[in-house]
Amino acid sequence: MSRLAYFVRETLISLRRNLLMTIAGIITVAISLFLFGGILLVSATVDHGTQQWKHGIELEIFMKTGATAPQVAAVEAELKADPQVKNYTHLTQADAYAIFKKDFADQPALVESTKPSDLPESFRVAPLKAELTQPLALKYTDQPNVDTVITAAQQIKRLLTATRWIRLTFIAMASVLLASSLFLIVNTIRLATFARRREIEVMKLVGASNWFVRVPFMAEGLVQGAIGAGFAFGLVWLLKIVISNLLSNQHTLLSTFRVTSADAIGIGILILVIGAGIGVIGSIVGLRRFLEA
Repeated sequence: MSRLAYFVRETLISLRRNLLMTIAGIITVAISLFLFGGILLVSATVDHGTQQWKHGIELEIFMKTGATAPQVAAVEAELKADPQVKNYTHLTQADAYAIFKKDFADQPALVESTKPSDLPESFRVAPLKAELTQPLALKYTDQPNVDTVITAAQQIKRLLTATRWIRLTFIAMASVLLASSLFLIVNTIRLATFARRREIEVMKLVGASNWFVRVPFMAEGLVQGAIGAGFAFGLVWLLKIVISNLLSNQHTLLSTFRVTSADAIGIGILILVIGAGIGVIGSIVGLRRFLEA
């Protein structure tokens, strides 16, 4: 227990001694990991929203909520006989409710207050050719019992391409900033080690092992990385709330987009691990000059 108390005390002393460098390291880690986590969250949102369009589906026909079985059957019969339709999938109210429960699993109150009868039946349609998407959409929009028709057209393809380039750009920026944060942590550890070099020499002379000397400095790097990652986690969660609010009242193609708490938590755990790892690696590199390998 006394050894643990020593490690904690020395870590805190070291953090206070190089306070400005410590704060700079934490801020850089936070910004870089927020950029990384933020683009992962946006990518997850796009992936959820475009999943159904990645399998040749170009439009989705939503029936009115109160449409009767014969009215739904009439639209299905027309789709079956339509030479411009390659294939289609009929989603009943039960199917829609199953998807709804999965999409809003992190909002149990909303799920409990919603019944299958509150959701419309729909048809996911793959045209024979992509260029037939708009004519089909116009044709079925005019049906008396159809509420709305959502088309992917070229928007999804452009969105996926744009997202891919944005993802690469942000990951490159995050990588540069992570390298900068690693450099800051390395220099912070080196300054702390240099300031205590005589104390370290005395400890080595009386038999202290390299690992005994390393632990407080590694803990210092770990704390810097973890705190920065913690701030990044909070910013990612805030971004999740903003995205959810922006998408909640959409009635266009964006209505198929969503982001869940599970996405944010998974990304948050990842950036916490990366932040802690950056801190430990920075400490190990910073100590190499002063301790034997």
